[in-house]
Amino acid sequence: MAQPDSLAALRIPTVRRFAVGRIVSVLGAQMLSVAIGWQLYDRTGSAWSLGLVGLVQIVPVVLLALPAGQAADKYPRRFLAMGAHGVLAICATSLALVTHLHGPTWVIYCILFATGVGTSFRSPSVGAMLPQLVPPELFTNANAWITSGFQLASMSGPALGGFIIAWTGSATLTYVIAAAGHLLFVGVLMTLPTVITRQEPGKRATGLRDALAGARFIFKTRIMLAAMTLDLFAVLLGGATALLPIFAKDVLHVGASGLGWLRAAPSVGAFSMALLQTRLPPWKNAGRALLVTVAGFGAATFVFGLSRSFPLSMVALAFTGVFDNVSVVIRLTLEQVLTPDSMRGRVSSIHYVFIGFSNELGEFESGSTAALFGPIASVVGGGLGTLLVVAIVSWVWPEVSRLGSLQELKPLEVPREELAARPANNTGIVG
Repeated sequence: MAQPDSLAALRIPTVRRFAVGRIVSVLGAQMLSVAIGWQLYDRTGSAWSLGLVGLVQIVPVVLLALPAGQAADKYPRRFLAMGAHGVLAICATSLALVTHLHGPTWVIYCILFATGVGTSFRSPSVGAMLPQLVPPELFTNANAWITSGFQLASMSGPALGGFIIAWTGSATLTYVIAAAGHLLFVGVLMTLPTVITRQEPGKRATGLRDALAGARFIFKTRIMLAAMTLDLFAVLLGGATALLPIFAKDVLHVGASGLGWLRAAPSVGAFSMALLQTRLPPWKNAGRALLVTVAGFGAATFVFGLSRSFPLSMVALAFTGVFDNVSVVIRLTLEQVLTPDSMRGRVSSIHYVFIGFSNELGEFESGSTAALFGPIASVVGGGLGTLLVVAIVSWVWPEVSRLGSLQELKPLEVPREELAARPANNTGIVG
């Protein structure tokens, strides 16, 4: 039996360019994220200030999810992605100016709101672009490599950002590099082919019904709804990233450079697991793997919350990345395999509301509970809550544990006008 070609997706030139561009932009975004956390906590000394970072960024994501998804299905996705990353570059440059000029804190939050606007349009356009660059049989391999690149940038970005802040005593240079990363990705996107989205046949719905097609597709596709629900509540409860400035400064006493390493630790684990997944055949029991890895994420978060040792904290955070990487690859592959191309922008937009809602609102939840009960109780309670979520999801959606190989699934060519009415069959998938 021939061994799977682990480099199959990367042998496609457009995928290679797309992957490199994503790495550069994510590297800058991760540097910006660690700089924001350190700068705000250093200015205010308040856990609430960290929680507000997530809140101001999730508001535009929720408000703009439907029009952003429609735009990604109506217009060439690379043009939309170029505009979104241009906005993100402007926001990073603005943060550099505010920091250099010692501007007020409220201006930083205004810029973060604008960053959320750019992210709202970036996510469905970039997220739905990859399936237009690779054949369906390479989705899993492509996602493993794209995720590897993402985790490589997430691993090195925070460490580099923390080092630069500690070296220069300011976050200004970090923001400048973040802006350059977004602009470089815009340059890469300009070299990719323009793909016109194939629209589904039949009568086209308009207005709100068309905008909500992605949401209807997800809510009628039980296995996708289950996977997204699992991720949403796991990250909402178990994400400790927003509180790492507090742990670095007040619990572990490792400073800005230590914060960079703490932020990088999950990506070290995720990158290692992503590389391993590129060499392994697709999961035969993807549903069970999803449940086990999310439970492992919660357990590792629990250990981190109790740790007073920097090495142990690093190991625990690395394992959160290991487990999260598996769930991300499974969830993204599910979305890309089951969703017709004509709806990928709208589905990806709603998907990002789930993910963005869990990440950004999770930051607010972590900051607020840390302010009320302390950072340790917030993280430990979140880890236990994640384990409870896994148990509930496995009970409400038993089809998750029965999900086999993702390669056996096919796109669901369901007319939009039928999505609101058609029942799910006994596999848990519409059709």
